[in-house]
Amino acid sequence: MLKIYLASNSKARRKLLKDMGLKFKVLPGKVREERKARGISYIELVKLNALRKAKDAASRVKSGVIIAADTICVQDGKIFGKPKNMQDARRMLKRLSSRPQLLYTGLAVIKKDDCGERLGLGYEGTKVCMDKLSDTEISDYFKQVSPLDKAGSFDIQGKGAFFIKKIDGCFYNVVGLPLRKLYLIFKKLDLKFFVFFLATLFLCGCSTEYNLATKQEEKYYYSTDKEVQMGRSIDLQVVKQYKISADPLQQKRVEDIGKKIAAVSDRKEIDYHFRVLEDEQVNAVSLPGGYVYVNSGLLDKVSNDDELACVLAHEVGHIVARHSIKKLQAMQGYSVLRLLVAVAPGTGDVGTAADAAFTQFLLGYSREDELLADQLGARYAKLAGYDPRGMITFLGKLQDINRRMPIQEKSYYKTHPYVPDRIRVVKEELGERIDFGDYINIEQKPHE
Repeated sequence: MLKIYLASNSKARRKLLKDMGLKFKVLPGKVREERKARGISYIELVKLNALRKAKDAASRVKSGVIIAADTICVQDGKIFGKPKNMQDARRMLKRLSSRPQLLYTGLAVIKKDDCGERLGLGYEGTKVCMDKLSDTEISDYFKQVSPLDKAGSFDIQGKGAFFIKKIDGCFYNVVGLPLRKLYLIFKKLDLKFFVFFLATLFLCGCSTEYNLATKQEEKYYYSTDKEVQMGRSIDLQVVKQYKISADPLQQKRVEDIGKKIAAVSDRKEIDYHFRVLEDEQVNAVSLPGGYVYVNSGLLDKVSNDDELACVLAHEVGHIVARHSIKKLQAMQGYSVLRLLVAVAPGTGDVGTAADAAFTQFLLGYSREDELLADQLGARYAKLAGYDPRGMITFLGKLQDINRRMPIQEKSYYKTHPYVPDRIRVVKEELGERIDFGDYINIEQKPHE
């Protein structure tokens, strides 16, 4: 078996490979990293640097697998590498925290044996958004973390995660070694002994983002673009199987209010789509990637725009928190997700997968997901200029419906937590007084 060499002194890269169970020897490079593009793209620059490092290390061993990488941070056309000193690190982090930046990592893998040398090249790009940091926050951070060996002066896998607002792309790329891309290069070079330990990474994907709604760093199988594509696939199936309302005024009302809610939400990088379905059930559903459906039966029950705004804001809350994509990840599995992002959505197996996914959303989310969507819904409705108490009044109507009617298969109230519990959460969000009745999470009258 060929020995593995890491042509890097990076602690983060060493830790990643070690955590993956690989045994390797560190072979620090002697190549000076180029930090000016000089007529080539940023992608070509990091690939060139990685290649030079790999070739340097390969020249010093008789055989083996050499892994080399190079990472740069780019903002407004300026390239940031590792800081020269603490003063440089301070200036760098101050600037990078002011606006989004892109991190590019070039990968070079050389397989050297009796048959000669084979080369695999690749790259990964990730967008990073930070909170704007004060001088005091930067000083406190540097007291705990040394920035001198980190591109951009921060570590996303450590305490730097506290001020990372969002990333779009591969989490491990920001750490310094995009593992999924590395796996693909290994496959190309026919390094079969790597397949077992990296197959799980490949299947699970490599997208990690800080979710503003849940206040947690979360992993997703797919990027935002793939999520939108997935939502589009399901939407095509919904349009085929469900009747869209022919009332233009009804549709415009929902769209106008929905767009106002989306504009103040914590997730503005996607386009939101709002449709009215001809269905008497009092129900609303949200899909991955910004798709929201409201049944005409629900529109008949709302008394004003405030109540409708709160319902739409609740569904937007699900999208912001990515409840639908996480539910699919947990319940449907990798194969269904792959079908939903197929090139020709809405045909063959993709249609079956889309129908199954929509059915899952009709059956509702977990209690915790629903309560968070209520909390976010009240917040977004208020920010959009609507009365957030519309959430409470509409929930009261749902409770009355629940008491008077038998539970239906796809009813809005069946899949949600008990209404008093929901009202309590909304009151807490609005800072209102909580009374004893808000803690009684049982129906006062049995279903008839």
